[in-house]
Amino acid sequence: MSLKGRVLIVAGSDSGGGAGIQADIKAVTALRGFAMTAITALTAQNTQGVFGVVGIEPAFIAQQISVVLDDLGADAVKTGMLHNADVIEAVCAVLEARAPGLPTVVDPVMFAKGGHALLEPEAMSALRERLLPLATVVTPNIPEAESLTGMTIKDVDDMASAAEALGKMGAAAVLLKGGHLTGEILSDILYDGNGIHRWDDTRIDTPHTHGTGCTLASSVATGLAQGMPMRDAVERARAYVRTAILQAPGYGKGHGPLDHGHTVATFP
Repeated sequence: MSLKGRVLIVAGSDSGGGAGIQADIKAVTALRGFAMTAITALTAQNTQGVFGVVGIEPAFIAQQISVVLDDLGADAVKTGMLHNADVIEAVCAVLEARAPGLPTVVDPVMFAKGGHALLEPEAMSALRERLLPLATVVTPNIPEAESLTGMTIKDVDDMASAAEALGKMGAAAVLLKGGHLTGEILSDILYDGNGIHRWDDTRIDTPHTHGTGCTLASSVATGLAQGMPMRDAVERARAYVRTAILQAPGYGKGHGPLDHGHTVATFP
C-alpha cells in the first residue's frame, strides 16, 4: 500500500520521543500518511517531566510552513505546541495566506503530562481569537477546555456544554477528551455543530499515556488528509491510540510512551 495523505505538523519537539513532533510523525506514518513538520520549540524532557524549553523564532516557523507548502503541498495541517502569542499569530497568518480552507486539527497544547506549562498565559486570547476559528476540529482535554471556556467540567454533560461553547468560539468541530474525569468508564465526545456523538470505553489502568493527545490529534489529521469523514477519522484514531496504550513498551520511570508502531508489520 502506498503512502497517502500529506500532513503538515506544526508543533514542538519532545526529546523523549513520546509526545510532540516525534509522536506526530510516528502516528501519521503508522496510519500510512506522509508527515512533514514545522518545529515551533525544542524541549528537554523525558517521562518524568519537562526540564527546559527553547522557542523557535516565529518568522522561521512561518518559513518552515511556507517552503513545505510551496513544494510538497499538504492535505491537512495539525498544530500542537504554539507557546506564545507571536508564534500563534505567525502560524495563523501563514496558514491563512498559504493554506486557506485546508483541514486543520488544532491540539491546544497547554500543559505537559507532568503539569509543566507549555503555553504562556498571555497567549490564551490569541489561541481563542486567532487559532480556534481556523480549526476544522479542536481536540482539548478537560483542563484545556476549562482554560479556554472558563467553565468547570465535572461530568459528561459538562463536557457537552463546553464543547458547544468552543464551537461558538469558531471551531467547526470539537473533540473533547474525557480522560481527566474519574471513573472506570472514559468518555470522549465530538460536537460538530449539529449535535453530540459520544464514545465510551473502559479505562486502561496504566501510567504509560505520554503523548496520547498529540497522537490522537495527528491520527485524526491523517484520516482527514486521506479523505475520511470526521466521525470515521475520529473512530479510527481512537482505536489506534487505545491499542497503542495497551501495547505500550513500559519505558521510563514516569509517564511512559505508547507503542506507535503497532500497525507496522514485523520483518524477519
